[in-house]
Amino acid sequence: MNVPRGTLWQRVFGARDRQRPGWQRFWAGVGIAATAAYTAKVLINLFGPSLPYSMAACPGDSPEAKEFLEFLSTVTNAPVRKAKFHLLTNGPEFYPAELAAIRAAAHNINMEFYTWQPGRVSDAFLDALVERARAGVRVRILVDAIGSYGTPRRMFQPLLDAGGQMFWYHPLRWNTWQFANNRSHRKLIVIDSRVAFAGGAGISDRWMEATPGDPRWRDSMFQIEGEAICGLLSIFAENWLEASGAILSDPQQFAASPATGDHQSLVVQSTPAGGGTTARILFQALLKSARKSIDITTPYFLPSHSARGALMEAARERGVKVRIIVAGPHIDHPMVRRVSRHSSRHLLRAGAEIYEFQPSMIHAKLMVIDNLWCVFGSTNFDHRSFALNDELNVATLNPELAQRMMSDFAQDLNNSKKLTLEMLAPRGPLGVLELAGGSLLERES
Repeated sequence: MNVPRGTLWQRVFGARDRQRPGWQRFWAGVGIAATAAYTAKVLINLFGPSLPYSMAACPGDSPEAKEFLEFLSTVTNAPVRKAKFHLLTNGPEFYPAELAAIRAAAHNINMEFYTWQPGRVSDAFLDALVERARAGVRVRILVDAIGSYGTPRRMFQPLLDAGGQMFWYHPLRWNTWQFANNRSHRKLIVIDSRVAFAGGAGISDRWMEATPGDPRWRDSMFQIEGEAICGLLSIFAENWLEASGAILSDPQQFAASPATGDHQSLVVQSTPAGGGTTARILFQALLKSARKSIDITTPYFLPSHSARGALMEAARERGVKVRIIVAGPHIDHPMVRRVSRHSSRHLLRAGAEIYEFQPSMIHAKLMVIDNLWCVFGSTNFDHRSFALNDELNVATLNPELAQRMMSDFAQDLNNSKKLTLEMLAPRGPLGVLELAGGSLLERES
């Protein structure tokens, strides 16, 4: 095939395009320009310069020092609030608890999820929500348009007919293309300012039961009571305004949360701004504070250069025991598993331990520092979560919850395979490319 010469337009479309009406050529040109602009934006987001997040010192002499708590509150813009937390492990435990709380709702139900897929779990939630909406409860649902791509809006029609509301977050439209790479990755339920749930799981059968070739996913959700609910409601209100145009202002929404629990906590609202997020600040500061142990569970492990450096410094220079559980052979994005080997090799050389979960896809996002600080929420240990998504994290100075989380960690560890440098050695051209890809995605400044 001969490539026509001449103008760029002719080389791209061929000489015949000159016969097309001028308005067609104009709008085709607009489409090309818009595609090029968005492609450039995506590439800059993924591979452009990023903040190094250097941290010279850690305020206070230990992670439990008052000065350190005040420091974290200041740099993450998260007020210190007291709360009570209950860890719910896996779908058969957390879905019934969430449904029971929904069925007991008296005034308001607010839900925000990245993933909401049709199935038996979705049907159970929608049935409960429709019943509450018919009883006069204000039901608001926010679903990410990309995370739940393929989920039809008509699935929510019975809820809409009953008086509930449902909006997509950043739907793909001609006038919203510039936001297409910014997703709400949050998983959140707030009911009557009385009880809330947050963690890593969406609404889907995959968290409840096995399907052919895909064992039930391993995940964690947390039931929350107390003052921290104010912070969670604030996070929902932000995205609700952006999606619906309405300010959340029902009087019952802001009834004082019961003074339940005495554990100090921070609800960290993370949204891309200025090239970085508060989630990234929170994680970097806690890694720097560790004196004894860092235990992380994350499905996707693609740390930035500075995050990887903080883990290596903790293990090699301060003697901190660093253990990381990541997704293994059942990972839903196999390429992530392969390109993560670049960072994993560096960490293994520094003395860290990395394990791959074997029975199923592990989707929990958890971190425990020195058996004192607990972090849970929606943030993966990768660039998308740290720099591009709207995320939610709760950090609490809570030895009792840490003990419970470490019990789950020990069980997950028993179901995981420890990685070695020999296992991660590059083999053939594909192995070299995987390490190169990991280096590129590391996002060095």
